[in-house]
Amino acid sequence: MSNLLFMARFNTWANGMIFKSISELSETDYRSDRGAFFGSVHRTLNHLLLIDILWRSRLEDWHAENIKSFDQILYDDFEELRKERIAEDEALIRYCEALKPDAEAEEIIFRSVLGTGEPESIRRDHVLITLYNHQTHHRGQINCLLTQSGIFPAALDVYDYLKQ
Repeated sequence: MSNLLFMARFNTWANGMIFKSISELSETDYRSDRGAFFGSVHRTLNHLLLIDILWRSRLEDWHAENIKSFDQILYDDFEELRKERIAEDEALIRYCEALKPDAEAEEIIFRSVLGTGEPESIRRDHVLITLYNHQTHHRGQINCLLTQSGIFPAALDVYDYLKQ
């Protein structure tokens, strides 16, 4: 198994674990601005999904036309957001399963949705590494918000995933 596919599967597990912990939050704690980059747990989850969709659209060469800003709320309902998170994680796994080793280092060219519109390029594997690192970054913020609310989420290290 490639490291990119491994990380796609780990990412899916970590997202499932974090959603399980979040489901214990009150609606108020879930939606309250608690000082994270995107304010609330709800807004942070939407941001994570939005960025994954945006990067995957670039990898698969389609236009994510519904994305207008990085803080956009794609899904206001928690269960709908969870369903779409699962679907996006499954799509990323399928993408990594189909990715040929010689295609990993290929440069993709895209136009930034929210930037200048000028063409940019990045390697496919670097996109996926960026995506998984971004997920880890914001899941850490969510873990902090959960702890502040009295919920102590499970450890989300790769080591914990391997022990499953």
